[in-house]
Amino acid sequence: MVTSKVERQINLVICLLSTKQYVTAEYIRRNVSGYHDQERSAEAFNRMFERDKNDLRDLGVPLVTGPSPESGIEGYRIDPDSYSLPDITLDEQEAAAIAMAAALWDNSDVSTISQTAVLKLQAAGIDVRADDEIGVAAVSQRSLGGEQSLTPTLAAIDAGQAITFTYRAGATSSGERRTLEPWGVVTHRGRWYVVGHDRGREATRTFRLSRLSDVTAIGPAGVVHRPEHTDLQQIVADAVDAATGSDGRAARVWVATDRAAGLRRLATSSTPASFDGEEGDDLVIEIMSLSTLARMILAVGPDAVVREPAELRDLVITGLDRIAGVNA
Repeated sequence: MVTSKVERQINLVICLLSTKQYVTAEYIRRNVSGYHDQERSAEAFNRMFERDKNDLRDLGVPLVTGPSPESGIEGYRIDPDSYSLPDITLDEQEAAAIAMAAALWDNSDVSTISQTAVLKLQAAGIDVRADDEIGVAAVSQRSLGGEQSLTPTLAAIDAGQAITFTYRAGATSSGERRTLEPWGVVTHRGRWYVVGHDRGREATRTFRLSRLSDVTAIGPAGVVHRPEHTDLQQIVADAVDAATGSDGRAARVWVATDRAAGLRRLATSSTPASFDGEEGDDLVIEIMSLSTLARMILAVGPDAVVREPAELRDLVITGLDRIAGVNA
């Protein structure tokens, strides 16, 4: 069976990477699969080998030459230090962003790409876990902003167009048609929001994407522009805080060491503490929504334990019982 060109070149790369000394062309001819598949003349082998070397160099493979220690004849090898890629490093926010994207991009067009990217990062030793990093495992796909709203909204922003959509302020609210000049889409506390100029209200407005439907781009392209020095993240944070506010209480939650990054980002303080013999930290978290905080704690699993208040602890216990009942 004749070895394909790609397979033969991969075999050559493996051979030259694994050797610590220079190997001659004759050694490669005898030992690398693809060069001895058929009885080739020395001239035919040399032509093939020269083409393969040129292809590898064109691809950026650091092929170096030097004398073979056995015969002194010119040999070849690949410098592993020059060939290896640098270590991939992501901070917690970057890892969380990738996890969020993988959780959201669940449609047929991008699911394979997102899953492959996450698998490659995990294979490189990077901890990309949507449930732990940002607490999305216990949050429904709809609450994060369905792809039905996200895709046309992003397309309109890219084209510089206004959009119209039906907006429901709550689960029981009737829909209202709105027109927005969208400036951007950002995430805040595990949810997606679009920010822009509301033409009907003549003011800056923020909308949660999961509450939008029938999003349609209108008007000419290139007319909508994000104002300079506009901090979309701060606009969303201010809008959400104004809408929800704090109930005046703080939760104390123990989390295991180097775990529960999403909860850690919400904490106003962190104190080293142990729980049941395991090291970790006691976090103080301002309560904006008991149910949301309970879902984030449930998403972390055994790496988080509610110390107080009792109401939050009861919510988490109820959630655990419900999960146990489903899995029973």
